[in-house]
Amino acid sequence: KADAGEYTCDTGDQQTTAAVLVKALPVLFKQWLKNEEVEEGRTAVLHCELTRPNATVEWRKGDTVLQPSDKYEIRQEGTHVELFIYDAEAQDA
Repeated sequence: KADAGEYTCDTGDQQTTAAVLVKALPVLFKQWLKNEEVEEGRTAVLHCELTRPNATVEWRKGDTVLQPSDKYEIRQEGTHVELFIYDAEAQDA
């Protein structure tokens, strides 16, 4: 997207200009989330893989958006995205 804009070729006596539009490709899942079973008090890890590195993602439990905290850690490196749920309890299911 950063390459979008107006480009000009200038000879000194003449110039020509064209616009470049860049359509962003949708972010798709290369690897989907899988169900996870974890013992109480342990750490559950959910991970998926995207088609575009560093895409904006949002983790949710039901309708609640999860934020990084002592309970939840969110990691994203390139196309790999992970959610760590520390000290798992019954209400985390």
